[in-house]
Amino acid sequence: MENIKQNSIHAWFLAARPKTLTGAVIPVLVGSALAFADYSFHLIPALLCACFACGMQIAANFINDLYDYLKGTDREDRLGPERACAQGWISAKAMKTGIAFTVALSCIFGCGLLFWGGWELVILGAFCVVFAFLYTFFLSYQGLGDILVLIFFGFVPVSGTYYVQTHAITIDVLIASLVCGLIINTLLVVNNYRDREQDAISGKLTLIVRFGGKFGEYFYLCLGIIASISCLYFIIENRLAAAILPQIYLLPHIITWQRMVKIKNGKKLNSILGETSRNMLLMGFLLSIGLILSTL
Repeated sequence: MENIKQNSIHAWFLAARPKTLTGAVIPVLVGSALAFADYSFHLIPALLCACFACGMQIAANFINDLYDYLKGTDREDRLGPERACAQGWISAKAMKTGIAFTVALSCIFGCGLLFWGGWELVILGAFCVVFAFLYTFFLSYQGLGDILVLIFFGFVPVSGTYYVQTHAITIDVLIASLVCGLIINTLLVVNNYRDREQDAISGKLTLIVRFGGKFGEYFYLCLGIIASISCLYFIIENRLAAAILPQIYLLPHIITWQRMVKIKNGKKLNSILGETSRNMLLMGFLLSIGLILSTL
């Protein structure tokens, strides 16, 4: 176990799970690329959206860390930087303070968007905060995590980022939102696939617990395939680069899936989490670059 001083800056950095911020940045990147492609890109609201998204992702990580610790669902083979309380790196009291601070800071960034959007953003922001707690405390135990990822890592951030810059929502935005939600959900699927046995014991009824490991394997594969195929829609809008470039994502996605199926259980699946995060970022960049190139 790594020797980390309790409540130190290093401990907080690890607890924030910086690798998971990929899922927060990708939708903002894609939404901003769409705004750029429609000649409406604005840097300040794009940065504010990124700060809000990253802040809420970190807050969700803190909430999940604290809840798992208090509930006693941490396992030895899952302990790592994402289990700071269980490792003793951050006290439960300090984590509660960290959650409050991170949520408050995220809301401050969100309030900055009111200048660019409208008061309806307050309602949207409130939903993001509420569901960050509900997901950990209740919804993830009912197998609703995949739907929430599609909504809060797909449609909400991509559409929201685009809206504050353009004051409009288009079909292109909805397709891009779907793509982002699907690829980011692959990370949740790997996590639930790894933890399926412990989740079953603790009563966390994820889709993989309900339908089995084999379902989880093919669910992961299909999410990436459907995301890539969905990008072909952009051919209709004459955004050829946005349709073709994302197809490159399929190769690393399938390779990672093959490794996941081969490993099946245990700590080695943590490497699949890293590969999945990398693949997600690749898709985000490919789609964004494709959208930008479509303006040339």
